[in-house]
Amino acid sequence: MKIQLRPEERGERIRRNEAGLTTFMFIILLAIMVLLAGAESMALGHLHREVKLLEKQQIKRLAMPQTNSIPARAAEPHSIQ
Repeated sequence: MKIQLRPEERGERIRRNEAGLTTFMFIILLAIMVLLAGAESMALGHLHREVKLLEKQQIKRLAMPQTNSIPARAAEPHSIQ
């Protein structure tokens, strides 16, 4: 024997299922957004470390004497006595 549901009961069940699916999809999208934010944070951390390393390398490179420059003592004029 099959029990027949009234039309308003069937509609209510469908709405409940749709609300459950909407909530599930919202949670999935929220989880994806959290994962993307975490990945972006990690990438920014790596980039920050890379920039610091490049800055140290440039400071070290610029602190070395230039190969094409004239030494400071040779640039001074010789005094004739």
